Amino acid sequence: MEDTRPQVRRVLVITLLLNLVVLATKALVGWATGSLSLIADALHSITDSASNVIGLVAIQFASPHPDRDHPYGHQKFESVAALGISAFLGIACFEIFKGVIDRIMNGGHPVTISAPALWLMLFVLGLNIFTTLYERHVGEKIGSPILIADAQHTMSDVWVTITVITGLVGVWTGNVTGIVWLQWLDVIMACPVAILVFWSGWKVLRNNLPMLVDEMAIAPEEIDAIARQVSGVINCHDIASRGIVGQQVFIEMHMIVAPADVESAHQITEAVEEKLHKRFDPARITIHVEPPDYHSDRVTYS
Repeated sequence: MEDTRPQVRRVLVITLLLNLVVLATKALVGWATGSLSLIADALHSITDSASNVIGLVAIQFASPHPDRDHPYGHQKFESVAALGISAFLGIACFEIFKGVIDRIMNGGHPVTISAPALWLMLFVLGLNIFTTLYERHVGEKIGSPILIADAQHTMSDVWVTITVITGLVGVWTGNVTGIVWLQWLDVIMACPVAILVFWSGWKVLRNNLPMLVDEMAIAPEEIDAIARQVSGVINCHDIASRGIVGQQVFIEMHMIVAPADVESAHQITEAVEEKLHKRFDPARITIHVEPPDYHSDRVTYS
């Protein structure tokens, strides 16, 4: 299996630098204007940069090649790193809601936003969109879960920034027209920011837990149907699979074959493995061959 770590590392370094620019811009504008939603957005952007760092650390250990201590490879390191991203998102969600409650209970200074600051935020939004599309494109091209998860994280930042800009435009309109109640738009828009952050974290968690808990990757009935296409296969049972199709899957199965001699049974096994590799590669397949007089109706484990 090809080692894509150098490509992943290069993308993570580029996105880290872009995220740091976005973070610094949001933090400076948020501090200068007193915008709670923008400060919350900057907090969310901290998780973007932190996730890049987690990815860079994890990718050092996530070799797809097995070794003596890790005979099944190291790809779960990438999924563990993706769970770290999910944890950062959860922390960001908590901090945003905490800031909203504090503003409602204790009040605060009015938000002062200018037209140049709004244009600067539009530039940040464009930078976020470019970062997301670039990272997702490379992640899907090379099949890297850490890049796909990180791009999903950055996409949540895009929606957050759009929400924040919408609120700031309302605040700016209120400042220009003298409509005081529009100041509350900043606090109101901070709430959907928190919800978007939480949803993004949940999706990252949902997409990576199957790899970590060895959830079934392929329906055993599908594996059985493919194996039975080979002449000489009588029965398949105790079929198990784990991993993620398209990235790396492990398939184990017992197979009853018609021939009694080892050489013929081996040839049938090779033919079944070839069909499974063609359908599910990259895959590691282990088949336990059994004689024709063995009987089992259990397709999978129960």
